[in-house]
Amino acid sequence: MVSIENIQKLCNDEIIVLTEHLLARMRQRGIKYDDLKQTIRNGEIIEQYPMDYPFPSCLISSVDLHIVCSIGEGVLYIITAYRPSGEKWEKDGKTRRGSQ
Repeated sequence: MVSIENIQKLCNDEIIVLTEHLLARMRQRGIKYDDLKQTIRNGEIIEQYPMDYPFPSCLISSVDLHIVCSIGEGVLYIITAYRPSGEKWEKDGKTRRGSQ
């Protein structure tokens, strides 16, 4: 499993890899690079995806942003980022609607 502490240790410009998918989504959604780093520094893991390939990943939530990332070979990969919608997420931004 991925831990927030390990992710935070790798939250360093030299070892963060931004996927092409992420870069496209950031442009579409008006998300800034600093928003990603802030989410990693202050957020919490709300879901784990241990079967993801090539590395297990997780979903990190902060006040108004979710990011999916993974750690592999000493590098932090940020896969996607989005603002949680009220249609899919409860007001806390951490609980999927209908998952209770």
